[in-house]
Amino acid sequence: MSIEQLAETAQAMVAPGKGIIAIDESNGTIGKRFEAVGIANSEDNRRAYREMLLTTPKLAEHISGAILFDETLRQSTRDGVPFARVMRNAGIIPGIKVDKGTQPLAGFPGEVVTEGLDGLRERLREYYRLGARFAKWRAVIHIGEDMPSGTCIEVNTHALARYAALCQENGLVPMVEPEVLMDGDHDIESCFEVSEVVLRSLFDALYNQGVMLEGTILKASMVLPGKDCEEQVAVDEVASSTLMCLKSAVPAILPGIVFLSGGQSDVDATAHLDAMNRMGPNPWPLSFSYGRAMQQAALKLWAQDPEKNVARAQQLVYARARDNGLAALGEWTPG
Repeated sequence: MSIEQLAETAQAMVAPGKGIIAIDESNGTIGKRFEAVGIANSEDNRRAYREMLLTTPKLAEHISGAILFDETLRQSTRDGVPFARVMRNAGIIPGIKVDKGTQPLAGFPGEVVTEGLDGLRERLREYYRLGARFAKWRAVIHIGEDMPSGTCIEVNTHALARYAALCQENGLVPMVEPEVLMDGDHDIESCFEVSEVVLRSLFDALYNQGVMLEGTILKASMVLPGKDCEEQVAVDEVASSTLMCLKSAVPAILPGIVFLSGGQSDVDATAHLDAMNRMGPNPWPLSFSYGRAMQQAALKLWAQDPEKNVARAQQLVYARARDNGLAALGEWTPG
């Protein structure tokens, strides 16, 4: 695939008023969410739940793409239509999570590195054949005493860059996600400093690996105090701090930035995105790539009666997509 085609796909992913729905939880992670609402973690239940999400009427009005798990990309609707075809027919771009999760970083207690580069080229070729047109890899950065180390940042951003280069080689737009976790009691200034260093390291690694930024999407965490921090931070402070951090570290040639919700409440994630877009114009489109912040309310309702509550749950999915689509334009109104 040419850089022009990759750039076209990347631009479509951040089209005005549209964002990405993340439904790429591993079987273990979605099992925990199912357990919390009383649903058995079976393959058919996972398939039925994701069918409910992906067949939501008018979803493409506000959703440009969906990140899938390996199992989901291979599944079909109850009527036997592959999910990738359902998405393409609706105008939604199929994406795929390709990392293999985190493992402890040897020699650096408390820190982790994301694995999955071994055999990635072959997996990407298969995912392209199955219909995927973009991929996602998540690195995890902890803030704490003497963390993150320079080594942790370097090994994770190097892996993100290697993954991104392999994606583009195989015709997929790489979504690079260096998540700075909200876990801890750090203040917003500490998050800013770490986020800026991580982003600068990432784009240096992408440049050194020959990754074409025109065909790359950044999935970023917002600049926020830790969940255990006593400091109260206003919506506009989060928005302005996040924008300042991004403007200091992210090249303007990037087609767009999508944010993860990262443990924020549904309303906070939407409010922060809306505030950033009201502060524009910005060098890049700013949109969303939310998982729990898009699905949680719908999952609770669907789980009460998975046969009868599909349409009502889909109404909640659509409402969250609409709210975040408006926030991506800076036009969201609370309530």
